[in-house]
Amino acid sequence: MFFLVFASVLLITYTWVGWRLIRPLEAGSAWRWVVVALLVGHFISVFVSFAILRSLGPGGWAGPLYWVAYGGMGLFSLIFTGMVAMELGVLGVRLAERGQETKRVPEDPERRRFFNQTANLGVLGVTAVAGAFGVWRARRHPSVVAVEVPIENLPAELEGYRIAQISDLHLGPTLSGAFMRRVVESVNGLKPDMVAVTGDLVDGSTEHLAKHVEPLRDLSSADGTFFVTGNHEYYSGAEPWCRTLSELGLNVLNNAHSIVRRGSAKLMVAGVNDYRAHKILPAHRSDPAAAVAGAPECDARVLLAHQPGSCLDAREQQFDLQLSGHTHGGQFFPWNFVVGRFHPFYRGLNAWQKGWVYVNPGTGYWGPPMRIGVESEITLLTLKQKTDRS
Repeated sequence: MFFLVFASVLLITYTWVGWRLIRPLEAGSAWRWVVVALLVGHFISVFVSFAILRSLGPGGWAGPLYWVAYGGMGLFSLIFTGMVAMELGVLGVRLAERGQETKRVPEDPERRRFFNQTANLGVLGVTAVAGAFGVWRARRHPSVVAVEVPIENLPAELEGYRIAQISDLHLGPTLSGAFMRRVVESVNGLKPDMVAVTGDLVDGSTEHLAKHVEPLRDLSSADGTFFVTGNHEYYSGAEPWCRTLSELGLNVLNNAHSIVRRGSAKLMVAGVNDYRAHKILPAHRSDPAAAVAGAPECDARVLLAHQPGSCLDAREQQFDLQLSGHTHGGQFFPWNFVVGRFHPFYRGLNAWQKGWVYVNPGTGYWGPPMRIGVESEITLLTLKQKTDRS
């Protein structure tokens, strides 16, 4: 059903953009065929790349196709947004001038055609510049973002405890093991007490991507690396991935917890499976209560949960800090202004009950290799004793 809806929406938007680009061109113009060929070719490439990725995996001879398909999706999104904005602008002018003798939007057919051609070229030009900028930003190394998290009654032994969080790397079509290696080196350079990997590590099977996650074996921290599944692990075979990551030395928290000790102080790190895992793998239903079952009284409680919405299910457990990802912060314009409507929190540090939810906007990217207005990041969270000024 999702595939059918996605294909239908894509077909409608591609048809509308094609009509919008072709309309002002002269009948018989070769440019009409160029527009049609590009849109049809890219529409087909998207679905061909999806099919090839499942059977062939990333890289190899299909690498350029992935770049065309996913990169084109980002450019098309910008073109569509620009076209919609332009139509809304024209509509606004028409409404403002209704009843006036002087019209700002020309009614003469030839002048209107010239206006539309010029506007279309303007949208395409701005899209090309914005797209190139977005690709450059996405392909840069993730920034390290330092965040202090005030925790009530935090014992002195846990003051300054440092958690490095990476999330949503989406290794696969356009990101490889070389990127993973650079991220590992950056995390190790931070010398954290703990590393948290909050899901959507891969877009592909263990058969095709196991070698690309090998650098995770080299992650170094005092108390180890903890991993929870994201929704994309379930598209790619969550159980094989959990086994593979365990073999690499990661502590996979499938509705489970671990206790970290500093002197007499105890820090619990719990992890739940993806919020909607049960729709694909019923045995992996997210269960915060099961994640803390049998845990001793602890001085601080941290929950790793891929989707921010898990905080709604974990109300009763009252964690001091939840670390999530999933949203990518919207990743690029205009989705960074829309994503907040679909999640209780979508970026940064957010107050929740007596604690906090931190949403990492992604260490990598998904789909279009593009970031505009939202940077990729490695987060370094430091626990601090909450004061009156915190």
